[in-house]
Amino acid sequence: MESHESLKGFYERNAPNLASQCIGVNKMGHFNVFSREYCSPLTPYSRRDYYKISLIIGKGKLHYADKWIKVDRPALLFSNPIIPYSWEADDEDQKGWFCLFTDQFLHNGTRMGNLQDSPLFKIGGTPVFFVDEEQQKILAEIYTKMMTEIQSEYIHKYDMLRAYLHLMIHETMRMQPAESFEPYQNASQRVASLFMELLERQFPIDSPEAFLKLKTPNDYAQSLSIHVNSLNRSVKEITGKTTSQQITGRIIQEANALLKHTDWNIAEIAYGLGFEEPAYFTNYFKKQTGITPNALRMDVV
Repeated sequence: MESHESLKGFYERNAPNLASQCIGVNKMGHFNVFSREYCSPLTPYSRRDYYKISLIIGKGKLHYADKWIKVDRPALLFSNPIIPYSWEADDEDQKGWFCLFTDQFLHNGTRMGNLQDSPLFKIGGTPVFFVDEEQQKILAEIYTKMMTEIQSEYIHKYDMLRAYLHLMIHETMRMQPAESFEPYQNASQRVASLFMELLERQFPIDSPEAFLKLKTPNDYAQSLSIHVNSLNRSVKEITGKTTSQQITGRIIQEANALLKHTDWNIAEIAYGLGFEEPAYFTNYFKKQTGITPNALRMDVV
């Protein structure tokens, strides 16, 4: 399974196949476009730091936390950076394109709202649109122009690319989203497993600046694009503990490790674990363990 991946990491990992393409990173944000012919037939379940729009020409399955959808005809996929998914190709004949971009790139110089609130990218929305022959032709033309433009020497090429991106989004807004998602028969097991994996990905905390980003059951439910009640029910059913108990247990485990094996002060540990004030962390730790962080550290020493 891949861990949380940055845009830079994606380029580095795919450099051998994508060396002929220039990397679209500038002060206005990040953007790039690729052919799907270079992609692996199996994309692991993961989160990334960018938005992604893919024109999928090829058969396969898209998997989310508690549902999946069969893609058996050309489709447009909108990927939100906080919602993990995986792609499983049914055959080797995979074509199409995808573009990667940041919110900053798309909204540069505009007053548009957050992309995660848009109908195409919002949590709980339907990110798959099956396209007909005419729609596929229009989208393919946009991607082809993107591929040409990003390698051009035109000084305003990123403005052109942004315009193409807006055009693609507006073309999609005319379409009807897919409504054929299927629930998993073993949904509880899958949801609980993905939650535990996502929980573990938050650790270890390597520095106070690399603070804990997901702290509550609702944070995890949003990241998995499911209702918090579904998450709580699945985790309790499979593990015997509540979602909050699992999160608390892992935070305390990490706190113990940081207190015993680093020279960070209590404030640094508190901030690294997502607490706004050291006093909150001290009270939290004492409530869970019966001793204060300082007492544990002095006992270890």
